[in-house]
Amino acid sequence: MSGLVSSSNKLEQAAPPAAWRYPRLIAHRGGGVLAPENTLAALRMAATRGYRAVEFDVMLSADGTPMLIHDETLERTSSGRGAVAETSDATLVTLDAGSWFGGSFAGEPLPRFLDAGRLCVSTGLWANVEIKPSPGADYATGRAAARLAAELWADAALPPLLSSFSTVALEAARETAPHLPRGLLYDAPPENCLSEVRRLGCVSLHCNCRYFTADLLAQAQAHGVPVALYTVNDIHEARRWLAEGVAAIITDRIDLIAPDLFRPN
Repeated sequence: MSGLVSSSNKLEQAAPPAAWRYPRLIAHRGGGVLAPENTLAALRMAATRGYRAVEFDVMLSADGTPMLIHDETLERTSSGRGAVAETSDATLVTLDAGSWFGGSFAGEPLPRFLDAGRLCVSTGLWANVEIKPSPGADYATGRAAARLAAELWADAALPPLLSSFSTVALEAARETAPHLPRGLLYDAPPENCLSEVRRLGCVSLHCNCRYFTADLLAQAQAHGVPVALYTVNDIHEARRWLAEGVAAIITDRIDLIAPDLFRPN
């Protein structure tokens, strides 16, 4: 994949579904390949690169605090060990969540959702907040994430979108903050995925690009359901799906797929 794409060669896109009010390019886990995932440094990197939207993961600590982290365990993306859900806030805030990525990020903390939300609001970043429950904590995580999101973005013109693979977490989010939009996530979407979107009152369907098909896109379009695809890291694939009417692309390659390459509708 070549990153040598001229900014004068704008990429055409079909108009998104009317229900999709949000940016169409979203930085995966904040900074994609340019910063340690799910950190404040990652969110700042996305903003520096001109992105107006970020995606990140939220999981509860042992104290019930929503934290930004993808894995159920700490080892891969921090200096900690063990399960996130069994680790106290007092321990989590001491961890280094940047050194694993590179020396220039040494000492980067593992952030609370509170801090990430405040940063997004202050910098004008729109957020796709993925509710990422540890086993057995689906309801509690959905409720906590929705409550805090509603508080953080209380005065925002464009509210965040809460997404999850967990239908229980999405139901809890709907009960807690029914005014916040929600998206249903799938790896390989089943045949009943669109009916589940409707049942849960979600505004969008989020799918792994490896298992997504043009037929499913046509079905979603027929039902007026916007589709967000993850993780699209090839600029030609991004061009194709946006031209066919996918609502949004979630990408790691914020170094190659620059927002100004896409002509606004």
